Amino acid sequence: MSGLVLALAAGAVIGLALGALGGGGSVLAVPALIYLLGFTPVEATTASLVIVAFTSVAALPAHARDGRVRWRTGLLFAAAGIGPAMLGGALAGRLPEAALTAAFAVVAAAAALRMLRARPPADTVLPVRPGRAAAAGAGLGAVTGVLGVGGGFLAVPALVGVLGLRMREAVGTSLLVVTVNSLAALAMRAGTLDTLDWAVVGPFAGAAVLGAWDGKRLAAKVSGGALQRIFAVVLSAVAALMLLDAVMT
Repeated sequence: MSGLVLALAAGAVIGLALGALGGGGSVLAVPALIYLLGFTPVEATTASLVIVAFTSVAALPAHARDGRVRWRTGLLFAAAGIGPAMLGGALAGRLPEAALTAAFAVVAAAAALRMLRARPPADTVLPVRPGRAAAAGAGLGAVTGVLGVGGGFLAVPALVGVLGLRMREAVGTSLLVVTVNSLAALAMRAGTLDTLDWAVVGPFAGAAVLGAWDGKRLAAKVSGGALQRIFAVVLSAVAALMLLDAVMT
């Protein structure tokens, strides 16, 4: 019963992050599954992709109805990142676990710093160059492939800082990117899905969906600049914890 309670609580927090910030699901789900629910790293990564994909799909329509999803940009981002993500995943298997953890911390800290230093996006919608979107998506796919996460916590800063999207548009579009990336990664892990503890993964995902709906309502009430700062603080905290873990390993 305690495991179920932990799964529900962790799922709610992760859903809130995905719904309000458009990212943070994998970076929060994997540690929760490992340290709170006793999953192995491989099981936690696969379960996280299931949870994040399911939650992103559930949260995406509400953002789309409000006109906060840049479909062309998001699809270019996701499509350009699929190949590099697969190559990055192959490289990750050759790196020591501590090196991967440290790299994750560095990338999260860099993304947080970029969000804190970025100028608030203008209210007007900026034109997006397909080439620039594809290049940013490929880079994001490579990094997230190595680190084994859905990519939303990096997609939002990239969509804001590189492509000039407004924060709320970046949140909605990030959900599209996360959905495509997570489903693509799961297609490569289909043979391991039957090994998951679905009695934990199911409630975890359900609580995440409910949390995402609350997160979407929160995003509608909080300014884009405040969301940007919140996202940066979350990334900074995760980076510090991951770096400490790498040093202690």
